[in-house]
Amino acid sequence: MQRKLILVLSFLMPILCLGASGDHTGSLHLDGSIENMTIIWVVPFAGILLSIAIFPLVLPEFWHHNFGKVSLFWASILIIPFLIKEGVSVTLYELLHVGLLEYVPFIILLLALFTISGGVKLTGTLVGTPIVNLLIILIGTLLASWMGTTGASMLLIRPLINANKHRKNKVHIIVFFIFLVANIGGSLTPLGDPPLFLGFLKGVDFFWTTSVMLLPMLFMVVSLLIIFYFLDSYYLKKENIKIDSSGEKIKLGVEGVFNLGLILGVIGAVLISGFWKPHISYEIYHGVHLELQNITRDLLLLVLAYASWTYTPQQIRKDNEYTWFPIIEVAKLFAGIFITIIPAIAILKAGTNGVLAGIISSVSNENGPINMMYFWYTGVLSSFLDNAPTYLVFFNTAGGDPITLMGEMKNTLLAISMGAVFMGANTYIGNAPNFMVKSISESSGIEMPSFFGFLFKWSIPILIPLFIIVSWLFFG
Repeated sequence: MQRKLILVLSFLMPILCLGASGDHTGSLHLDGSIENMTIIWVVPFAGILLSIAIFPLVLPEFWHHNFGKVSLFWASILIIPFLIKEGVSVTLYELLHVGLLEYVPFIILLLALFTISGGVKLTGTLVGTPIVNLLIILIGTLLASWMGTTGASMLLIRPLINANKHRKNKVHIIVFFIFLVANIGGSLTPLGDPPLFLGFLKGVDFFWTTSVMLLPMLFMVVSLLIIFYFLDSYYLKKENIKIDSSGEKIKLGVEGVFNLGLILGVIGAVLISGFWKPHISYEIYHGVHLELQNITRDLLLLVLAYASWTYTPQQIRKDNEYTWFPIIEVAKLFAGIFITIIPAIAILKAGTNGVLAGIISSVSNENGPINMMYFWYTGVLSSFLDNAPTYLVFFNTAGGDPITLMGEMKNTLLAISMGAVFMGANTYIGNAPNFMVKSISESSGIEMPSFFGFLFKWSIPILIPLFIIVSWLFFG
């Protein structure tokens, strides 16, 4: 290990020295203007996305054992030339900013929810019929806005899988669970999805989202549940499975109830970081500040996760087929994604001065904002980029004033919010719980579709027509 570390440092030292000569006397923020950043800087991000899409399909064994190394490879492909071009100061700033302010809180929240939800076991005779599956997905959808899409997904994915162990066709059940519980269900409050929470931190009222997103969400939820019910009924009939109802019926119950209280603690910790403003921060590096409320939130989440792991009977986790692999996979892959996404976000932030100026300028004209374009651009980019910073980019493009955006420009903010939340369902990487649900399902023996399989077989045929209708209804 020491030898490997010495070799890495020996390789990087000349680069670090070379990069250190860069002149960055001003702001350390990355300049995403076309003069500084061409589209070539997005190649590592495209590379990691293609790796996630292709390797599990063509080299599954290699991918299973080396996905972390592949993620590291693409991150290195960006960092090394980045060091040479931008220098140590800017590189370190961007890595610390994305690492400490975005990635670490992101992983800590996922870890807490994953650990705690893994300690909850739904007992009893629960058979995955179309109506039972619909009810589980509906309950998860309703919970997602109040405990987060990640929390609701982690709480209910295992009971859903267990209820359908007798089924031959299960993929569609997981896909619709991702659509509704892991994404669209989080539309009503800032607790539901990270972009809405960022809007809350920017000054958007807590219940504003509830009032304006209710109707679009209802349209999507009702439409998808109807499609799901008929599709699940078709597959069940096709399977010709006879359900044995003669056995002993076990009353529904919950084991590990202690963890449900811990989930409420997670919600409380997240709310603390939103409402409590002590105005105390600690500078880690030039311009990278850790705020006390966020440090407190993350420490509380770690304590809650530790309490769950320590005090939950291990038999419950064994019965849930609990493993650490899903969270490890997400942590390693999203580390690479968060790093390689840095240039893409910088280019978007450059607005009309960046190589994606056409996108930014096309969301408005002389008559004002074009809300339908805000919806589609925010949504499509949120399908492949982190939806939280994408939301912020278009939030600021629309003026960035929460009072105006909640008032005379409420339809614009609605379009941005809908795009960021709804279209996270288009891909596995559109929202964090998507990938975790996929990983847990695969750990349970369900052969989930590939990245492109999910996109072209499920998302585009089912979601895109509904998005066209909903955009016409509310912004046409």
